[in-house]
Amino acid sequence: MSAREVQIAAARVGDGLRESAANVGGQGRTTGPNEWTACWPKVVGGGWCSRGPTVLVGRRRERRLLDRLLEAVREGESETLVIVGEPGVGKTALLEYLVESASDLTVVRAVGVESEMELAHGSLHQLCAPLLDRLERLPPPQRGALETVFGLNGGIAPDRFLVGLGVLSLFSEVAEERPLLCVVDDAQWLDQASALTLAFVARRLLAERVGVVFAAREPGEELDRISQLEMQGVRNRDARVLLTSALQFKLDERVRDRIIAETRGNPLALLELPRGLTATQLAGGFGLLGPQALTGRIQESFVQRLEQVGGDARRLLLVAAAEPVGDPLLLWRAAARLGIGPAAAEAMEAHGLVAIGERVIFRHPLVRSAVYRSASAGERRAVHRALAEATDRELDPDR
Repeated sequence: MSAREVQIAAARVGDGLRESAANVGGQGRTTGPNEWTACWPKVVGGGWCSRGPTVLVGRRRERRLLDRLLEAVREGESETLVIVGEPGVGKTALLEYLVESASDLTVVRAVGVESEMELAHGSLHQLCAPLLDRLERLPPPQRGALETVFGLNGGIAPDRFLVGLGVLSLFSEVAEERPLLCVVDDAQWLDQASALTLAFVARRLLAERVGVVFAAREPGEELDRISQLEMQGVRNRDARVLLTSALQFKLDERVRDRIIAETRGNPLALLELPRGLTATQLAGGFGLLGPQALTGRIQESFVQRLEQVGGDARRLLLVAAAEPVGDPLLLWRAAARLGIGPAAAEAMEAHGLVAIGERVIFRHPLVRSAVYRSASAGERRAVHRALAEATDRELDPDR
């Protein structure tokens, strides 16, 4: 998004307009990496995308599996899958590949957010929001249950069974017109009510032309009965391609192979950890890193980069980290309340940690986590207050 486009978006804030980041009117319109700015790397391995179609290095087996899943949905079956793997292994990139391959399907998406795990049905609302115009076609008890949990009317909390049946009927109704693909990233951070409901739906899908695909670090007990695809690091040949793409100089082969071994082929680690280091510094390697240590090193790298972001750009990053849906207009309404001007967006994007298009998209979930955790409690409260005040109560009564 150019500075001029940012100014236009900011000017629209006062109008209270909202654009859906997912499908509009069931037309299967999705936001993909082609909306992202040109600052992203051309080679994708660790969970973010370049301008244009996603280019995955390796992952042939995984791509074939997802291609078969989509073909089965197109032919009238229903399919469910949980993609499991450590942070940075490429789960999000694989989901982007899946979405891009499903341009002929209706696609809805949700992302679990750690700070919203206590908000019942919040993630479910993310996923179902573009489909709510179909609620009137559901049986009255199911429609009433969904209207209650989504804040469309008052009343006591409905029976969980009715909520699950309502979502199942809603998906089936949408798929009558066009096959439906539901994509849920960071499922380990789903609120429990959403996780239980989506697991209920996934277990009962038969031949509705619906695909439901989750990505999670660990599936959790709610999703452990769904078929899983466990992702490991990329093969050495592909890891060499990724590492070479991240460097501006030639690396000694022995040093290169040591780094690949230490990162266990984790794509995000290969692309992020060498950033800003010289050949001499890389010669010492990173040390043998287990899954937790590797995640910590990657997040530490992002925290160090955050230290270079100051002023309004840093505050705007925090607003984006606290807003789970990725709604750019809500972001700007909240930013305006905090006195943050449009110029902050360009400064923020220049650091390569987030992109603003039809959605606000972090380079990786660990970036969002690093931004949020590095802020003080007072800064977080101020941002959440601004988001609450900027939320349209009629369009989003449950936020």
